[in-house]
Amino acid sequence: MFSVRRVAAALFATLAIAPAAQAWGPLGHSVVAELAQRHLSPAAKAEVAHLLALDHTTSLADIASWPDEIRDDPKQQDLWKQTRALHYIDFQGDCHYTPPRDCKNGQCVVEAIPHYLAILGDRSQSDEARLQALKFVVHFVGDIHQPLHANYQEDAGGNKYQVQFQGQGTNLHRVWDSGLLSTRKMDWKSYADMLDGEGAVPLPPSIAPYDNAAVLWAEESCQITRNIYPANHKIDQAYIDAELPVADTRLREAGRRLAEVLNLALQNG
Repeated sequence: MFSVRRVAAALFATLAIAPAAQAWGPLGHSVVAELAQRHLSPAAKAEVAHLLALDHTTSLADIASWPDEIRDDPKQQDLWKQTRALHYIDFQGDCHYTPPRDCKNGQCVVEAIPHYLAILGDRSQSDEARLQALKFVVHFVGDIHQPLHANYQEDAGGNKYQVQFQGQGTNLHRVWDSGLLSTRKMDWKSYADMLDGEGAVPLPPSIAPYDNAAVLWAEESCQITRNIYPANHKIDQAYIDAELPVADTRLREAGRRLAEVLNLALQNG
């Protein structure tokens, strides 16, 4: 049986020695998935290929947005209702994770990631169940690195914070899901090429001995949200110049961490 605790411990050991929405929309999710796929171990790469073959694809990018897409699929409405709360976490008042307060009954992205990792790594599960788990893991690791999917303010992750962006009214959440990234004017593969060309992203060290690494990722995102609300409600070029590098870093961190958890989950044949 796959051990989530073993994965978390191994991941944090890696972090300790490393150098010091919907989230992202289809573009961002595809970038994260592509970055991860490029850094899979041989064992993980083989198992991912085996599972993706059930969907007649070979690319993690092709399945990265599926957990969002089921929202519009009449045949998947039950699954959407069961999983819609798993795409985010609403911290209550601060950025320190307190499960009973912030994630009642395990219904948040912090607990969803180890839940689906356990299914993915359990070879006694059906391939269909493990493929679905893979889709959720790929997507939720992306989600948790989008800062406004781990917010502490009472504005539905920035959805209620109205801003002006490129001459139109929108909300801050949508800007971070897709607006910022779209200013690069790149497709997902070119975007991934650019980020991957920068080399391995330095990851911050573990700040506490959590059993669930996703806690750290969510708290990182929450801390970022403290500085991304424009006081004048305008997303101008100065804002883009300041915050697009932050978004890029989160994409790179998500891609590296996704590769690591997949490598750990799928290391044993």
